Amino acid sequence: MNNNYYIYGVNFKDNGKVYNFKSTFKCPLNVTVITETEKGEQFGRVVSHIEDGIIKNIDELKDIIRISTKSDYDQYLKNLKEADKALKDCRELVKELALDMKVINATFTFDRKQLIFNFLADERIDFRELAKRLAAIYRTRIELRQIGARDKAREIGGLGACGYRLCCANFLSHIDSVSMNMAKNQGLALNPSKINGLCGRLLCCLTYEDDEYIACNKGLPEIGDVVEIPEGKGPVVSKDILNRTYKVLVENEKVEVSLGDSQDDSAE
Repeated sequence: MNNNYYIYGVNFKDNGKVYNFKSTFKCPLNVTVITETEKGEQFGRVVSHIEDGIIKNIDELKDIIRISTKSDYDQYLKNLKEADKALKDCRELVKELALDMKVINATFTFDRKQLIFNFLADERIDFRELAKRLAAIYRTRIELRQIGARDKAREIGGLGACGYRLCCANFLSHIDSVSMNMAKNQGLALNPSKINGLCGRLLCCLTYEDDEYIACNKGLPEIGDVVEIPEGKGPVVSKDILNRTYKVLVENEKVEVSLGDSQDDSAE
């Protein structure tokens, strides 16, 4: 415990992002708790304990108010049920108002001070009339939040090309920026069907080993480069980045060259 606080990681839905909170009392793992957030009180689950010294500026963290009671849990279930109804109402209003948007989900804060809708849209949407009508029905603050394709995949879930659950819906607490350079660094064919996920965006897993590929690729020539080796001079026709080897075509023979573990060598 640091500064008289215990620090815990809490999420508000299964496989959702984990947020850090401070508490003046101990919380067992997997216990449900009521937390203070910027949007109001939230019902969540303790999924991790943060060791002393890891978190700086502890005083800036929001508080775990209490371990939830049966009454809290009943309120949570009621909120879930009414959020489902709110989602249906919102979709009907979207159709009535002819808005070009797709509402993905709806969520009440635990204290019902806010009702949040996530939606997809290709362009900016004027949803003022929609928010006004929803506020009149539910008598609470309405937030309509436009999300991207990656967030949609996280909400819906599914199986990736690897056969496992989508990383974003399984364990990723945040989604890193993914670039085409990462696919190039790893020597992947730039075929959208191979390097894009179900969301239609570049695979999140391209970020996992990118640093290692960059390190291993140091000193390796590019395919097509003409290099001179003891066996002769010729173009590089292939390379194995992780094993730090490449093949040179010399007099119609492919000669393999290994740079070994050193990342400071360079092709001649």
